[in-house]
Amino acid sequence: MKIAIIGAGNMGGAIASGLLQAKAVAPADLYVADPHEASLRPLAALGARTSVRNAEAVAEADVAIVAVKPWLLREVLHKLRPALPPQAMVVSVAAGVSLDALREELPAPPVFRVIPNTAIAAGQSMTFITSDGASPEQEQAVLSLFARLGKAMLIAEKQMAAATALSSCGIAYALRYISANMRAGVELGIAPDVAKAIMLQTLQGAVSLLALTGEHPEREIDRITTPGGITIRGINQLEHGGFTSAVVSAVKASYAN
Repeated sequence: MKIAIIGAGNMGGAIASGLLQAKAVAPADLYVADPHEASLRPLAALGARTSVRNAEAVAEADVAIVAVKPWLLREVLHKLRPALPPQAMVVSVAAGVSLDALREELPAPPVFRVIPNTAIAAGQSMTFITSDGASPEQEQAVLSLFARLGKAMLIAEKQMAAATALSSCGIAYALRYISANMRAGVELGIAPDVAKAIMLQTLQGAVSLLALTGEHPEREIDRITTPGGITIRGINQLEHGGFTSAVVSAVKASYAN
């Protein structure tokens, strides 16, 4: 499969480097275009083909991933359309741009909306995919591609905004939780880098535990909070401070319907 990526910024560059490092695509089959040569150099060093011309990058593509800012997307797609080969599937990673809007610029090829999160740079993204005009085989091809960069899920477009609030925005909330714990650790006399290492392993452990048991998080909390113990005192203090309510409110505030 030949893949073109238009845009080598934070997201486009992360997708390109992730695909190469996961060996999901041969370097010769990955073509990345960006008007800024400096953005292309790290990807060229990994073996990707690069160009400052978008049309050159997509000329032989089976999948064209367009990773530009939302306000640039329509212009880029309009100019890209004549250069797309008949077999190309077009994937937009621009937040907030609907399939209908993509279809206005691309009446013929299968189009996909794909929303990763920033953990794609570490190969641990939660990626959501929806499509228009794609066959089940084409959907599976795009799903398999992004599954190499973490976990990927096909969802209905009407669920995209909610999924984005949970994951793309949610990763920031998780990072804020880590930061808050680090501050507490520092106040209790633990060095910041040690507190961070402790929290990273603690959260990895929590995620692995839920994946292993399949239990609801509250069930695992019940196993930790022994009567009269220190954990239940902390849990109650979190709720006294409005922790659960604040998280629910934050996710709902991030929901752009």
